Amino acid sequence: MTSTNEQSAVKTPARPRVVVLGAGFAGLNAALALGDMAVDVTVIDRRNHHTFQPLLYQVAVGVLSPADISKPIRTVLRHKKNTEVLMDEVVGIDTAQQYVQLRSNAKIDYDYLVLGTGSTHSYFGNDSWAKLAPGLKTLEDAREMRRRIMLAYELAEREAVETGLHPPLNFVIVGGGPTGVELAGAIRDIASLYMREDYRHIDTTKSRVLLIEGGPHILPSYPADLQKKAVEQLNELGVESLTSKVVTDIQPGYVIVGKAPNSERFESLVTLWAAGVQASPLGKMLGLPVNRRGAVTVDQYLNPPGLRNVFICGDLADVTENGKPIPGVAQPAMQMGTQAAHMIEADMEGRPRKPFHYFDKGDMATIGRNRAVADVKWPFNAHWSGFIAWVTWLTVHIFFLVGFRNRILVMVQWAWTYLTLGHGARLIMGNQRLPGWNALAPGRIPLQQGPLDLASPAHFDPADDLSPQQVATQLPNPDRKASQKASA
Repeated sequence: MTSTNEQSAVKTPARPRVVVLGAGFAGLNAALALGDMAVDVTVIDRRNHHTFQPLLYQVAVGVLSPADISKPIRTVLRHKKNTEVLMDEVVGIDTAQQYVQLRSNAKIDYDYLVLGTGSTHSYFGNDSWAKLAPGLKTLEDAREMRRRIMLAYELAEREAVETGLHPPLNFVIVGGGPTGVELAGAIRDIASLYMREDYRHIDTTKSRVLLIEGGPHILPSYPADLQKKAVEQLNELGVESLTSKVVTDIQPGYVIVGKAPNSERFESLVTLWAAGVQASPLGKMLGLPVNRRGAVTVDQYLNPPGLRNVFICGDLADVTENGKPIPGVAQPAMQMGTQAAHMIEADMEGRPRKPFHYFDKGDMATIGRNRAVADVKWPFNAHWSGFIAWVTWLTVHIFFLVGFRNRILVMVQWAWTYLTLGHGARLIMGNQRLPGWNALAPGRIPLQQGPLDLASPAHFDPADDLSPQQVATQLPNPDRKASQKASA
C-alpha cells in the first residue's frame, strides 16, 4: 500500500488503487470484475465472509446452517492476485485527501473508492424495539431469530411437562415485504411439517403466525394479482395477514397495533422485525446530503455530486431510472458493482463511461413448501404462483449462491429436507432467555443462572421482561412438579 505522502506525489498512477468498502453483493461483484484489470484492489469488510442474504430466513428457521449460505471473502477472491482483503471497519472517509480511516487507526489511500456497505434495520425512531424484535440482515441476526423461535418451543414443552399448560405459541412478524412473507411462511412450515413429531407435550401445528403490514397490501412492490396469490397461499398455510395496521408499540410478550382508543393488543411469544431498513452510516461520512433512509443520491454513473472517483452501489445508493427508484435488492446491487468496475476500466483506457442501467429480471418470494410468487420479466414476461414459482425460486437462488460447494450443499440439504421432512439445523446457541416469556407463562420459570452469552444480540437485563412484582418473587413455585421432584 502506498502512503498518503507517496500518493499525493503521484498524480496519475500507472496502476490505480481501488478501495472497495463492503463485500456484499455490490462490493464482491466489483472486486471480482476489478480482479481481472490492471489495478490494485483492497477489499475492506467488518466480517470475513460474504453472506447470501436472500436465504438468511432459511437459517433463521433452522432449515439451513450458516455455512451453507456464506463463504470467506478471501476464498472467493483467492485467484485475483491483484486483490487483498482486510477485515476492519471504516470510521472515516476523506474525499479531499482520498483516504479511508480504519478503526485500527490505519489509513488506506485510494484513487477510486467503491462503497457497497449495504443497509441495516430501521425501527422508525423506536430503537428500543430492537432487542424485543430482531431484524434479519446478518448471520448473527439469523442465529438470534433461530434461537428465539426454537427456544419458544423448548420452553413451552418444558412448561407443559411441569405445569400441564403452556402459553400460546404466537409469532408476530412486523412487515409484509418479501422478508416478512418468507419468515411467516417458513415458521408455519416448520411448525406444521418438520417439528410436529419432535415434541411430546405440545402441538406445534397450533402455532399462530401473525403477519402485520402497515400498508394496504402484502408484498407492496409486486403486481396486484401476485399480491392476491400471496395472501391466498399464506392463508392456506394458516398465516394470518393484517394490512393497513401500524405497530405502535412492542413490549415483552405483546405488540400494540394502532392508537388508542382504537388500538389492538396481540400476544406474542416471539416478535420479529421485517418492516424497514436504513442505509449504512458510511454514506453520511462523505459529508453529502442523504435521503430519509440515509442513502446517497448519485447520478447515472453512480457518482455522488462532485466525486467522479467515488462510486456508490447497492442499498447505499439512491438511484432512479425512468422516474422510479431502483429497489434495494440483490440484482441491482450486483449490476452496480460490476458496472462501477467497468467505468474504472473505461477511465484507464481513455474511453467514455457507459451510464448504469438496471436490467430488471423480475422478483420472487417463497411462501413455504411448494408455494411462491414470481414476477418474471426476463427472458419473458410472466406471473407465476404456487409450485412452478417455487421451483423457479429454488433454481435461481441455488444458481446465484457463491461457490460450487455451497450450491451442492444447499441442493442436497433442501432435497433431503423436502423428501424426509428432516430436522434441518435447529440448534439453539446463546442464552436461554426469551423476552416476554414470564409475562405469558402460566407458571413462573426461574431465570437461567450463570453468565449470559455476551456475543448474542439478545443480551439484555434479566428484569427487562418482568414486572417489579415478578422480579421480587423469582423463587421456584412449590406447586410445580419439578420443584416437588427436587425436594424429594
